[in-house]
Amino acid sequence: METTYTGFYARFDTASKKDAAVLLGADNLVGDVFDIEFVTNDAQPVAWMKNRFGKLVGFFDADTTRRLRVLHARDWKLKAILSFVAYTDSPEPGEYWGEAALLCFAPGHEQVFTTFIQGVAKRIMDGVRPEVDLGEQGAKQILDSNGTWSPVKTVPMPSKKGGTVIMKSHRKASEKLIEQGRKGNKGCYAVSWLFLLALVALCIFGLKSCGVF
Repeated sequence: METTYTGFYARFDTASKKDAAVLLGADNLVGDVFDIEFVTNDAQPVAWMKNRFGKLVGFFDADTTRRLRVLHARDWKLKAILSFVAYTDSPEPGEYWGEAALLCFAPGHEQVFTTFIQGVAKRIMDGVRPEVDLGEQGAKQILDSNGTWSPVKTVPMPSKKGGTVIMKSHRKASEKLIEQGRKGNKGCYAVSWLFLLALVALCIFGLKSCGVF
């Protein structure tokens, strides 16, 4: 059993297509760090990802929930980083799902692992999936570097079955601008809205050119 840190990628699902809509918006960006909350459903606890705005956006299966509950019982900190969001059109009526990197650590070195998680999140923002299942040797490297060490090995995207489309796998330029605006950079926020308005105008121009309007 790990004594300091454990990490792994896990699939999450959404309650419905309607509930999944929030995952496609700017409140849930690739590379965002989520808390884990356990919600009792039919007498069984289920691990959910809770975003920075307090919304539950995706849940993990029974095996992942069980693993997280064991770590939670040891008072470990549990964090998830959104890696990608996908849509699969079968079985009907289709489903939204995705994967998150789960990084869990003992509370005695919270600042070190917070730094490490921020580094992993930044790479995931750029569409890179760093290996997070590092074992005790990897945990030692994290501690020795005060959290600045980053694994070289990466993990490929899971194989896609037919009818699957990856909706989000990295942070777009417009999303980065919106995020800067949220952090107080009003110039970036204004530019992000101008960028989005320009895209809308371009779409309308294209439709008019095709005779739709």
